[in-house]
Amino acid sequence: MHSRPGFPQVELVYDDACPNVALARNNLLAAFELAGVAPKWTEHRIRDPKVPAHARGYGSPTILVDGADVAGGKAGSDDCCRIYTTAERTAKAPSFELIAAALARSAAR
Repeated sequence: MHSRPGFPQVELVYDDACPNVALARNNLLAAFELAGVAPKWTEHRIRDPKVPAHARGYGSPTILVDGADVAGGKAGSDDCCRIYTTAERTAKAPSFELIAAALARSAAR
C-alpha cells in the first residue's frame, strides 16, 4: 500500500486498553511537525472487524507509514501492548524521530 508521492498514508493501530496510545498520538504530532508534513492519519482498533487486512496482527500501539511498521516489525498475531527496544532505550511507543524518518522516506518516493 502506497500513497501518492509526498502524501504518506499513516495509520495508528491500537487497543483501547493500551495505556501507551496517547504517547503514540503525541509522538505522531511531533513527527509530522519535525517532517514538515500536515498531521493526518487513520486509526484502527485492533479488535474492530473493519480493520484492513494489512493492519492486522500488530501490537498496540503500532504506527504504519505506507503500510510498513515504522519500527520494522512484521504483522503476527499480537493484539496486546507493544514495547519498542533499541540499543539506546526502551519505549512504550515509536519515537517521534522514528516516525519522522518514515515520513521523510515516504515523501522522497
